[in-house]
Amino acid sequence: MTTPPAFDLQALEERLAQDLAWLELPAKPWVPPAEFNGRPALDVAIVGGGMAGLAAAVALKNLGIRVCNFDQSPEGYEGPWATTARMETLRSPKQLTGPAMGLPALTFHAWFEAQFGRQAWEELDKIPRLQWMDYLRWYRRVMNVDIRNQHRVNQILPHADYVELRIDAPAGPQTVYARRLVLATGRAGLGGAYIPAFMRDVPRHYWAHSSDEMDYGRLRGLRVGVVGAGASAMDSAATALEHGAASVDLLIRRADIPRINKGKGAGSPGFTHGYVALPDDWKWRIRHYINEQQVPPPRGSTLRVSRHDNARFNLDSPVLSVQEADGHLQVRTPRKTFELDFLILSTGFMIDLSGRPEYAAIAPHIRVWGDRYQPAAGQEDAELTSSPDVGPAFEFQPKPGHDLPGLSRVHCFCYPATLVHGQVSGDIPAISDGAERLARGIVGLLYQENIEQQYEAMQAFSEPEVFGDEWQAA
Repeated sequence: MTTPPAFDLQALEERLAQDLAWLELPAKPWVPPAEFNGRPALDVAIVGGGMAGLAAAVALKNLGIRVCNFDQSPEGYEGPWATTARMETLRSPKQLTGPAMGLPALTFHAWFEAQFGRQAWEELDKIPRLQWMDYLRWYRRVMNVDIRNQHRVNQILPHADYVELRIDAPAGPQTVYARRLVLATGRAGLGGAYIPAFMRDVPRHYWAHSSDEMDYGRLRGLRVGVVGAGASAMDSAATALEHGAASVDLLIRRADIPRINKGKGAGSPGFTHGYVALPDDWKWRIRHYINEQQVPPPRGSTLRVSRHDNARFNLDSPVLSVQEADGHLQVRTPRKTFELDFLILSTGFMIDLSGRPEYAAIAPHIRVWGDRYQPAAGQEDAELTSSPDVGPAFEFQPKPGHDLPGLSRVHCFCYPATLVHGQVSGDIPAISDGAERLARGIVGLLYQENIEQQYEAMQAFSEPEVFGDEWQAA
């Protein structure tokens, strides 16, 4: 009888610890301690404890930065994976290294094999969504990332030398000071769910956005409509069907569902590292083309819907109006008017700093691409126009004629930075590259702004290497 192989997560963790020791990571803290208003300040505060927040924290810690993350969710539920995401598996290929920061023992691949073995890895198709969340929980633990959970940042106040955070915490209101602040707040990080104008007068109990936390069991026996044809539309439709919806009508604006992921076709180390230095017209051209072509839903997510006989794909059916009538919704499209009991909007997200109260002090001053670039006729794109025009370290920059001290101390490491930096601030494939770019940029800025203290520390350094007893004078 063959003895089954021994799978050992502890052995992997010991290997990871040894790798970090050999690389002398993390580096020793080197930024001079600071106090503001009589209170100690962090080197860097990070808003968000999901994948991007974890990667940013590790990249900064590795370079000797004292950092703390603040996340509004309970521990272990940071990001969308175990809350609002409803896909069965990730769409990213399983072999991508994600937030591993160049450490083989920190990859999902290593974590999975350490528990389930190589054969299980070979048999794995896509990464199950909740298993990815388990991996991120492990990542947080083994990399000792300091996350303060159930801490909601409700006000960001930049000052010339620091950023002030007003936070609602379990112990009560808090004020935190940091030399610099990183926003690692995901797809909706600088705005929120996009709600089309046709929903303006529809009572809230008749509809939800696909990003809302919701008990889909409430849809049992109801006629449900889903607006959209992307990944979240398919996941929402399938979840409704699996929870017993009487029927689901997908209302799809286009005459056909997108088939090809053009962004995937651009993926390469050249794109990751070369895009950021492209001229404005090329950046706009690439991002607008990807937006225009749209990302197709995963094949598995689409089949998850179509296997239900009570699912209907209504192509060429943009929603024109929605009205309440006799306890249900009348949803008008060019082809027909649908009578539905509930509507799910899978309409994506918008960038709208002015709609987020925590950004009230900075929103009017942030330069966006509409201040920087005017596209050619036919290339207009509302998402790109509203995207922030961030700097080399993802820092916000002021609008022309505006001067808000400390604005550039706030760094946008979330999806809206994509137009400037490429897909390095939110998606799995290049998240380590983005976190390292962010960390190196912040480290450079921290060193430069403290150059006098750095110079004084160099002058005061007194560790001898030669002691005077190595020779005898002639």
